[in-house]
Amino acid sequence: MTLWVLTILGLTALIGIDFLIGRKPHDVSIKEAGIWTIVWIVLAALFGLGLLFFGNSQASGEFFAGFITEKSLSVDNLFVFVLIMAKFSVPSHLQQRVLLVGVLIALVLRAIFIAAGATIIASFSWVFYIFGAFLIYTAWKLIQEARADEDEDEWEENRLLKSVEKRFGVADKYHGTKLFIQVNGKRVLTPLMVVMLAIGTTDILFALDSIPAIFGLTQDPYIVFTANAFALMGLRQLYFLIGGLLKKLVHLSYGLSVILGFIGVKLVLHALHESGVHVPEISIPFSLAVICGVLVITTITSLIASKKQAQREAAEAGEAEKDSVEA
Repeated sequence: MTLWVLTILGLTALIGIDFLIGRKPHDVSIKEAGIWTIVWIVLAALFGLGLLFFGNSQASGEFFAGFITEKSLSVDNLFVFVLIMAKFSVPSHLQQRVLLVGVLIALVLRAIFIAAGATIIASFSWVFYIFGAFLIYTAWKLIQEARADEDEDEWEENRLLKSVEKRFGVADKYHGTKLFIQVNGKRVLTPLMVVMLAIGTTDILFALDSIPAIFGLTQDPYIVFTANAFALMGLRQLYFLIGGLLKKLVHLSYGLSVILGFIGVKLVLHALHESGVHVPEISIPFSLAVICGVLVITTITSLIASKKQAQREAAEAGEAEKDSVEA
Protein backbone atom coordinates (compact mmCIF):
# COMPACT_ATOMS: atom_id res chain seq x y z
CA MET A 1 0.00 0.00 0.00
CA THR A 2 2.87 2.38 0.81
CA LEU A 3 4.37 1.77 -2.63
CA TRP A 4 1.02 2.43 -4.33
CA VAL A 5 0.47 5.66 -2.38
CA LEU A 6 3.99 6.96 -3.11
CA THR A 7 3.65 6.07 -6.79
CA ILE A 8 0.29 7.80 -7.17
CA LEU A 9 1.61 10.88 -5.33
CA GLY A 10 4.66 10.92 -7.61
CA LEU A 11 2.56 10.61 -10.77
CA THR A 12 0.19 13.30 -9.49
CA ALA A 13 3.15 15.62 -8.90
CA LEU A 14 4.44 15.01 -12.45
CA ILE A 15 0.99 15.66 -13.90
CA GLY A 16 0.75 18.84 -11.79
CA ILE A 17 4.09 20.09 -13.13
CA ASP A 18 2.99 19.28 -16.68
CA PHE A 19 -0.28 21.14 -16.12
CA LEU A 20 1.43 24.22 -14.62
CA ILE A 21 3.89 24.43 -17.51
CA GLY A 22 1.06 24.25 -20.05
CA ARG A 23 -1.50 26.23 -18.04
CA LYS A 24 -1.43 29.12 -20.50
CA PRO A 25 -3.04 28.09 -23.83
CA HIS A 26 -0.54 28.34 -26.67
CA ASP A 27 0.53 26.67 -29.90
CA VAL A 28 2.96 23.87 -29.03
CA SER A 29 6.17 24.03 -31.04
CA ILE A 30 8.03 20.98 -32.35
CA LYS A 31 10.93 21.88 -30.02
CA GLU A 32 8.71 22.00 -26.92
CA ALA A 33 6.94 18.75 -27.87
CA GLY A 34 10.27 17.05 -28.58
CA ILE A 35 11.82 18.08 -25.26
CA TRP A 36 8.84 16.89 -23.22
CA THR A 37 8.55 13.64 -25.19
CA ILE A 38 12.17 12.89 -24.29
CA VAL A 39 11.52 13.87 -20.66
CA TRP A 40 8.61 11.41 -20.32
CA ILE A 41 10.55 8.60 -22.02
CA VAL A 42 13.56 9.22 -19.73
CA LEU A 43 11.29 9.20 -16.66
CA ALA A 44 9.78 5.89 -17.81
CA ALA A 45 13.26 4.46 -18.37
CA LEU A 46 14.40 5.60 -14.90
CA PHE A 47 11.30 4.03 -13.36
CA GLY A 48 12.02 0.73 -15.14
CA LEU A 49 15.64 0.82 -13.96
CA GLY A 50 14.36 1.57 -10.46
CA LEU A 51 12.31 -1.63 -10.61
CA LEU A 52 15.48 -3.47 -11.62
CA PHE A 53 17.51 -1.96 -8.77
CA PHE A 54 14.92 -2.19 -5.99
CA GLY A 55 12.99 -5.19 -7.34
CA ASN A 56 14.24 -7.71 -9.87
CA SER A 57 14.96 -8.17 -13.56
CA GLN A 58 11.57 -9.87 -14.10
CA ALA A 59 9.61 -6.82 -12.91
CA SER A 60 11.82 -4.44 -14.90
CA GLY A 61 11.52 -6.50 -18.09
CA GLU A 62 7.73 -6.73 -17.72
CA PHE A 63 7.49 -2.95 -17.25
CA PHE A 64 9.55 -2.15 -20.36
CA ALA A 65 7.65 -4.70 -22.47
CA GLY A 66 4.33 -3.30 -21.23
CA PHE A 67 5.39 0.32 -21.66
CA ILE A 68 6.62 -0.17 -25.24
CA THR A 69 3.46 -2.11 -26.15
CA GLU A 70 1.15 0.52 -24.66
CA LYS A 71 3.15 3.33 -26.27
CA SER A 72 2.92 1.72 -29.71
CA LEU A 73 -0.82 1.16 -29.31
CA SER A 74 -1.26 4.78 -28.17
CA VAL A 75 0.38 6.02 -31.38
CA ASP A 76 -2.43 4.33 -33.29
CA ASN A 77 -4.88 6.16 -31.01
CA LEU A 78 -3.46 9.47 -32.17
CA PHE A 79 -5.13 8.96 -35.57
CA VAL A 80 -8.50 9.10 -33.83
CA PHE A 81 -7.45 12.12 -31.75
CA VAL A 82 -6.63 13.97 -34.98
CA LEU A 83 -10.11 13.16 -36.32
CA ILE A 84 -11.77 14.34 -33.08
CA MET A 85 -9.85 17.62 -33.13
CA ALA A 86 -10.90 18.19 -36.74
CA LYS A 87 -14.52 17.18 -36.02
CA PHE A 88 -14.86 19.83 -33.29
CA SER A 89 -12.61 22.40 -35.05
CA VAL A 90 -10.50 22.83 -31.91
CA PRO A 91 -8.33 25.99 -32.09
CA SER A 92 -4.64 25.05 -32.18
CA HIS A 93 -3.82 26.96 -28.98
CA LEU A 94 -6.44 24.96 -27.02
CA GLN A 95 -5.47 21.51 -28.26
CA GLN A 96 -2.86 20.93 -25.55
CA ARG A 97 -5.45 21.63 -22.81
CA VAL A 98 -7.90 19.24 -24.48
CA LEU A 99 -5.33 16.46 -24.61
CA LEU A 100 -4.14 16.99 -21.04
CA VAL A 101 -7.61 16.70 -19.51
CA GLY A 102 -8.65 13.97 -21.97
CA VAL A 103 -5.61 11.87 -21.05
CA LEU A 104 -6.36 12.35 -17.33
CA ILE A 105 -9.90 11.04 -17.88
CA ALA A 106 -8.44 8.10 -19.83
CA LEU A 107 -5.97 7.36 -17.03
CA VAL A 108 -8.73 7.21 -14.41
CA LEU A 109 -10.87 4.95 -16.62
CA ARG A 110 -7.93 2.63 -17.30
CA ALA A 111 -7.17 2.40 -13.57
CA ILE A 112 -10.74 1.14 -13.06
CA PHE A 113 -10.35 -1.34 -15.94
CA ILE A 114 -7.01 -2.57 -14.56
CA ALA A 115 -8.45 -3.09 -11.07
CA ALA A 116 -11.37 -5.03 -12.54
CA GLY A 117 -9.08 -7.09 -14.79
CA ALA A 118 -6.72 -7.95 -11.92
CA THR A 119 -9.65 -9.07 -9.76
CA ILE A 120 -11.08 -11.26 -12.52
CA ILE A 121 -7.69 -12.84 -13.29
CA ALA A 122 -7.05 -13.56 -9.62
CA SER A 123 -10.40 -15.34 -9.35
CA PHE A 124 -10.69 -17.04 -12.74
CA SER A 125 -7.54 -18.26 -14.49
CA TRP A 126 -9.57 -19.34 -17.54
CA VAL A 127 -10.07 -15.67 -18.43
CA PHE A 128 -6.63 -15.86 -20.11
CA TYR A 129 -8.27 -17.95 -22.85
CA ILE A 130 -10.79 -15.17 -23.46
CA PHE A 131 -8.14 -12.44 -23.43
CA GLY A 132 -5.92 -14.45 -25.79
CA ALA A 133 -8.74 -15.22 -28.23
CA PHE A 134 -9.87 -11.60 -28.21
CA LEU A 135 -6.36 -10.30 -28.99
CA ILE A 136 -5.93 -12.79 -31.84
CA TYR A 137 -9.32 -11.70 -33.22
CA THR A 138 -8.34 -8.04 -32.89
CA ALA A 139 -5.06 -8.73 -34.69
CA TRP A 140 -6.91 -10.38 -37.59
CA LYS A 141 -9.39 -7.49 -37.72
CA LEU A 142 -6.53 -4.96 -37.91
CA ILE A 143 -5.00 -6.84 -40.84
CA GLN A 144 -8.35 -6.98 -42.65
CA GLU A 145 -8.86 -3.22 -42.18
CA ALA A 146 -5.33 -2.47 -43.36
CA ARG A 147 -5.72 -4.67 -46.46
CA ALA A 148 -9.05 -3.02 -47.25
CA ASP A 149 -7.15 0.28 -47.21
CA GLU A 150 -10.03 2.00 -45.47
CA ASP A 151 -9.30 5.65 -44.80
CA GLU A 152 -11.27 6.66 -41.71
CA ASP A 153 -11.91 10.34 -42.20
CA GLU A 154 -15.02 10.47 -40.03
CA TRP A 155 -15.50 10.07 -36.32
CA GLU A 156 -18.88 9.45 -34.73
CA GLU A 157 -19.79 10.51 -31.21
CA ASN A 158 -20.57 7.66 -28.81
CA ARG A 159 -23.91 7.33 -27.04
CA LEU A 160 -22.58 8.57 -23.72
CA LEU A 161 -21.31 11.77 -25.30
CA LYS A 162 -24.58 12.33 -27.16
CA SER A 163 -26.60 11.87 -23.96
CA VAL A 164 -24.40 14.37 -22.09
CA GLU A 165 -24.80 16.95 -24.87
CA LYS A 166 -28.57 16.43 -24.90
CA ARG A 167 -28.83 16.68 -21.11
CA PHE A 168 -26.75 19.85 -20.62
CA GLY A 169 -26.73 21.52 -24.03
CA VAL A 170 -23.69 22.86 -25.86
CA ALA A 171 -22.64 26.44 -26.62
CA ASP A 172 -22.25 27.41 -30.26
CA LYS A 173 -18.61 28.51 -29.96
CA TYR A 174 -15.48 28.20 -27.84
CA HIS A 175 -15.08 30.52 -24.83
CA GLY A 176 -11.36 30.30 -24.11
CA THR A 177 -10.60 27.64 -21.49
CA LYS A 178 -14.08 27.77 -19.92
CA LEU A 179 -15.84 24.42 -19.63
CA PHE A 180 -19.30 25.78 -18.71
CA ILE A 181 -21.08 29.07 -19.44
CA GLN A 182 -24.48 30.59 -18.70
CA VAL A 183 -26.84 30.93 -21.68
CA ASN A 184 -30.26 32.47 -20.98
CA GLY A 185 -29.91 31.54 -17.34
CA LYS A 186 -29.03 27.91 -18.14
CA ARG A 187 -25.66 26.32 -17.48
CA VAL A 188 -24.41 24.67 -20.70
CA LEU A 189 -21.25 22.91 -21.84
CA THR A 190 -18.71 24.62 -24.05
CA PRO A 191 -17.33 22.75 -27.09
CA LEU A 192 -14.03 22.52 -25.17
CA MET A 193 -15.66 20.40 -22.46
CA VAL A 194 -17.32 18.18 -25.07
CA VAL A 195 -14.10 17.46 -26.93
CA MET A 196 -12.32 16.68 -23.63
CA LEU A 197 -15.01 14.13 -22.83
CA ALA A 198 -14.72 12.78 -26.38
CA ILE A 199 -10.97 12.19 -26.02
CA GLY A 200 -11.35 10.61 -22.58
CA THR A 201 -14.33 8.33 -23.26
CA THR A 202 -13.05 7.21 -26.66
CA ASP A 203 -10.12 5.68 -24.78
CA ILE A 204 -12.55 3.08 -23.41
CA LEU A 205 -12.52 1.45 -26.85
CA PHE A 206 -8.73 1.57 -26.97
CA ALA A 207 -8.50 -0.04 -23.52
CA LEU A 208 -10.42 -3.09 -24.77
CA ASP A 209 -7.31 -4.33 -26.55
CA SER A 210 -4.50 -2.57 -24.67
CA ILE A 211 -5.46 -3.81 -21.18
CA PRO A 212 -5.67 -7.51 -22.19
CA ALA A 213 -2.44 -7.04 -24.14
CA ILE A 214 -0.44 -5.85 -21.16
CA PHE A 215 -1.98 -8.52 -18.90
CA GLY A 216 -0.49 -10.94 -21.40
CA LEU A 217 2.95 -9.61 -20.47
CA THR A 218 2.50 -9.28 -16.71
CA GLN A 219 -0.18 -10.08 -14.14
CA ASP A 220 1.17 -7.57 -11.63
CA PRO A 221 -1.46 -4.77 -11.31
CA TYR A 222 1.23 -2.32 -10.18
CA ILE A 223 3.30 -2.82 -13.33
CA VAL A 224 0.19 -2.79 -15.52
CA PHE A 225 -0.91 0.55 -14.04
CA THR A 226 2.48 2.28 -14.13
CA ALA A 227 3.21 1.13 -17.70
CA ASN A 228 -0.16 2.53 -18.80
CA ALA A 229 0.38 5.75 -16.84
CA PHE A 230 3.79 6.52 -18.36
CA ALA A 231 2.57 5.60 -21.86
CA LEU A 232 -0.48 7.88 -21.57
CA MET A 233 1.17 10.86 -19.87
CA GLY A 234 3.57 11.44 -22.73
CA LEU A 235 0.81 11.08 -25.32
CA ARG A 236 -0.02 14.81 -25.42
CA GLN A 237 3.50 15.83 -26.44
CA LEU A 238 3.74 12.93 -28.89
CA TYR A 239 0.58 14.20 -30.60
CA PHE A 240 2.27 17.50 -31.48
CA LEU A 241 5.63 15.91 -32.26
CA ILE A 242 4.54 13.30 -34.80
CA GLY A 243 1.15 14.66 -35.83
CA GLY A 244 2.46 15.36 -39.31
CA LEU A 245 4.17 11.97 -39.54
CA LEU A 246 1.13 9.85 -38.66
CA LYS A 247 0.04 9.44 -42.26
CA LYS A 248 3.52 8.17 -43.12
CA LEU A 249 3.20 5.21 -40.72
CA VAL A 250 1.25 3.27 -43.35
CA HIS A 251 2.26 -0.16 -42.01
CA LEU A 252 1.54 0.59 -38.34
CA SER A 253 -1.66 -1.46 -38.34
CA TYR A 254 0.25 -4.50 -39.63
CA GLY A 255 2.87 -4.10 -36.91
CA LEU A 256 0.27 -3.73 -34.17
CA SER A 257 -1.63 -6.77 -35.47
CA VAL A 258 1.55 -8.87 -35.23
CA ILE A 259 2.19 -7.64 -31.66
CA LEU A 260 -1.40 -8.26 -30.52
CA GLY A 261 -1.46 -11.66 -32.21
CA PHE A 262 1.85 -12.61 -30.59
CA ILE A 263 0.62 -11.58 -27.12
CA GLY A 264 -2.66 -13.40 -27.76
CA VAL A 265 -0.76 -16.63 -28.46
CA LYS A 266 1.36 -16.00 -25.36
CA LEU A 267 -1.80 -15.68 -23.26
CA VAL A 268 -3.27 -18.91 -24.63
CA LEU A 269 -0.02 -20.78 -23.91
CA HIS A 270 0.01 -19.34 -20.39
CA ALA A 271 -3.60 -20.43 -19.87
CA LEU A 272 -2.77 -23.96 -21.06
CA HIS A 273 0.22 -24.04 -18.73
CA GLU A 274 -2.01 -22.95 -15.81
CA SER A 275 -4.39 -25.76 -16.73
CA GLY A 276 -1.61 -28.32 -16.36
CA VAL A 277 -0.83 -28.78 -20.07
CA HIS A 278 2.89 -29.02 -20.79
CA VAL A 279 3.48 -26.30 -23.37
CA PRO A 280 6.38 -23.87 -23.81
CA GLU A 281 5.94 -20.46 -22.22
CA ILE A 282 7.25 -17.31 -23.89
CA SER A 283 9.74 -15.41 -21.74
CA ILE A 284 9.67 -11.65 -21.16
CA PRO A 285 13.10 -11.03 -22.82
CA PHE A 286 11.88 -12.82 -25.95
CA SER A 287 8.59 -10.87 -25.86
CA LEU A 288 10.47 -7.58 -25.52
CA ALA A 289 12.73 -8.49 -28.47
CA VAL A 290 9.74 -9.39 -30.67
CA ILE A 291 7.83 -6.19 -29.80
CA CYS A 292 10.83 -3.91 -30.41
CA GLY A 293 11.81 -5.76 -33.59
CA VAL A 294 8.32 -5.53 -35.07
CA LEU A 295 8.08 -1.79 -34.32
CA VAL A 296 11.50 -1.05 -35.85
CA ILE A 297 10.73 -3.04 -39.01
CA THR A 298 7.24 -1.50 -39.29
CA THR A 299 8.62 2.04 -38.98
CA ILE A 300 11.35 1.47 -41.58
CA THR A 301 9.03 -0.16 -44.13
CA SER A 302 6.40 2.56 -43.54
CA LEU A 303 8.88 5.37 -44.24
CA ILE A 304 10.18 3.61 -47.35
CA ALA A 305 6.63 3.04 -48.66
CA SER A 306 5.65 6.65 -47.91
CA LYS A 307 8.71 7.97 -49.73
CA LYS A 308 7.95 5.87 -52.81
CA GLN A 309 4.32 7.00 -52.74
CA ALA A 310 5.41 10.65 -52.58
CA GLN A 311 7.77 10.13 -55.52
CA ARG A 312 4.99 8.51 -57.57
CA GLU A 313 2.60 11.36 -56.80
CA ALA A 314 5.26 13.93 -57.73
CA ALA A 315 5.95 12.12 -61.00
CA GLU A 316 2.23 11.91 -61.82
CA ALA A 317 1.80 15.62 -61.04
CA GLY A 318 4.75 16.43 -63.28
CA GLU A 319 3.28 14.39 -66.13
CA ALA A 320 -0.12 16.02 -65.69
CA GLU A 321 1.45 19.48 -65.76
CA LYS A 322 3.47 18.59 -68.87
CA ASP A 323 0.35 17.33 -70.66
CA SER A 324 -1.50 20.49 -69.68
CA VAL A 325 1.25 22.72 -71.10
CA GLU A 326 1.37 20.72 -74.36
CA ALA A 327 -2.40 20.94 -74.70
